[in-house]
Amino acid sequence: MTATAFFLILTGVLLNAGAQLLLKAGVTAIGTFAFTTENIVPIGVKLMTQPPILAGLACYVVSVVVWILGLSRVDVSVAYPMLSLGYVVNALAAWWLFGEVVTLERAIGIGIILVGVYFVARSAT
Repeated sequence: MTATAFFLILTGVLLNAGAQLLLKAGVTAIGTFAFTTENIVPIGVKLMTQPPILAGLACYVVSVVVWILGLSRVDVSVAYPMLSLGYVVNALAAWWLFGEVVTLERAIGIGIILVGVYFVARSAT
């Protein structure tokens, strides 16, 4: 995998992970809610006026463009498993930003993901 291809894939993964974190920040500001016939419009308006949610959606749009550029350079069988790095980024960022707990089982899972991504990336060379 070339440096450019790796940069594009990693950027796509990070934008996707950032989008998830921004969406979480936006819904956290709103609080728990349920979509019902009565509140779908008010909740929809609240969601669509939250700056973190809008930023998260923008990150998704940019990540798709970057991802397409990456896929033009890397086999999908190599690129797609790299999305697993998003789990690692989000688990650590959620711990740091939102105080979510990273249990031993999660830490082991993160380690397994990293080992798997390493082997997939090495297979592309």
